[in-house]
Amino acid sequence: MKTLNLHVDYIKWQALKKALKSIPDLNEKEKQLQEAKEALVVLTAIEKTDSNIQEILKEYIKNIQEIAQQINTNTIVLYPYAHLSSNLSSPDLAIQILEQAEKELKKLKFNVHRAPFGYYKTFELKVKGHPLSELSREIKIEGNEEETLTEEQIKRLLKEISKSKLDTSKLKENDHRIIGRKLDLWSFNEVAPGMVFWHDKGLHIKNKLIEYWREMHKKAGYQEISTPQIMDKKLWQISGHWDKYKENNFVTKYEKRPFLVKPMNCPGGMLVYKNSPKSYKDLPLRVGELGIVHRMELSGVLAGLLRVVQFTQDDAHIFCADEKQVKTEITELMNLINIFYKTFNLEFDHVELSTRPEKRIGADKIWDMAERLLEEVLKEKKVKYQINKGDGAFYGPKIDFHIKDSLGRSWQLSTIQLDFALPERFNLVYTDEKGNEKQPIMLHRVIYGAIERFLAILTENNNGKFPLWLSPNQIKILTMNDSANKYAEEIYNKISNSEFRVELDSRNESIGKKVREASIERFNYLITVGENEQKQKTIAVKTPDSKEIETMKLEEFIEKIKKEIREKK
Repeated sequence: MKTLNLHVDYIKWQALKKALKSIPDLNEKEKQLQEAKEALVVLTAIEKTDSNIQEILKEYIKNIQEIAQQINTNTIVLYPYAHLSSNLSSPDLAIQILEQAEKELKKLKFNVHRAPFGYYKTFELKVKGHPLSELSREIKIEGNEEETLTEEQIKRLLKEISKSKLDTSKLKENDHRIIGRKLDLWSFNEVAPGMVFWHDKGLHIKNKLIEYWREMHKKAGYQEISTPQIMDKKLWQISGHWDKYKENNFVTKYEKRPFLVKPMNCPGGMLVYKNSPKSYKDLPLRVGELGIVHRMELSGVLAGLLRVVQFTQDDAHIFCADEKQVKTEITELMNLINIFYKTFNLEFDHVELSTRPEKRIGADKIWDMAERLLEEVLKEKKVKYQINKGDGAFYGPKIDFHIKDSLGRSWQLSTIQLDFALPERFNLVYTDEKGNEKQPIMLHRVIYGAIERFLAILTENNNGKFPLWLSPNQIKILTMNDSANKYAEEIYNKISNSEFRVELDSRNESIGKKVREASIERFNYLITVGENEQKQKTIAVKTPDSKEIETMKLEEFIEKIKKEIREKK
């Protein structure tokens, strides 16, 4: 079961028409506009695994009671909302649970409203603005799943998981999910919601992004580390992530000890820093990690690579000795971010300075200094920026870089965060010139942000036409006739041995059809080979968007594309 719990000033809803034929008709009163004020609205999706009705109902009621007590309301609206899950139960089970929940809550003296199940409805609501006004929950009862399966059940399950579904009716033609399917880049499956199944070609692009990241960070003096995926609860209690991100954390156990699947890379980086003594000579210390993190999201809000549960964050933590080092490092970071985005032909829409939130840790004088340092760098770099009041991290202010995608949506990708809190919480120290222990100042930063989201935006902005150095479909060789097959194979082997991605199409099809198919697959270069090329030991080269065909020697072509890759054009 998944729920989204909203504390509202009001909610209005009205049933329009049946979505399910098996649902009983509503009476005239039930068809009228309904309203509840100062209520807890429990948007609810009943799932296939909720078959243990009494246990799931018990937890459902318990969750509602706890939240209602926290927000001090006695009015509950049970609102069936299928969009929270893609693993929905049968209508009969859902109705049974919701009806029983209504009865149990009324016994507990709650004022209960239940929106009709199986009807298309209009609704309007106004959510309050306090921290508890929007709370997501996943209610799961251990042992709901059957332990042993019959052969028929196994066949049914296999059929369910064999196909990944994609509703393209509301997607633009350049949506990365459509392009990913056409080009065989990646796929998604309900067995791993919000996680990417990388195919060979999609993984090639991801790996090229990572290679470029490593190349640029090595030049910039970064060390690269890798920290464990699962770490003890106590580490996350120290960092603050256990409580702050409680609803988004994946918790597991090992020998009865609670562990967290890491939602962020920072705490592991703190332990690496603490593993050996540090002096002022070691600072600034730049430590990067391409860390895989997990954050729980409701399945209804997942959106391909743009909104995921598992993603790779190109984190780095920079430990500085003083304000001067902090300003220098921020300046260098901004230069590095600009280099990256220029490489990908991406422009920033706007830059924000996000200041102290209402709920934060640390003294005001520390926040004054941190905000001043960030603002001074922005002014010295003559960067136009907006103040995003109150949207800083709980541990410090930040500079956020936003871009617009091909659909005009704004995404925050790169960020630079100034943190005094974690070095204090983890008791990080270094020795200064006089041998005294001091606390370093730390910068968090990402450039891609999440590699998955960055790649989605890049795919859509380029409509799947990746530059040669990134492209999984670099070169396709097309034969004009069967007599050219042997020469085409020689060309294929030479290009392949030069470590380019090349494919050979020697089917007995018309050259027009071969060219059209290769163009749809977004190959950067098409090489056609016929009797003339074979006699002259040349190749005919064109790009899919050009009508011009250039005849050249194979060695000349290889040098040309090597240069193009070096220059990342």
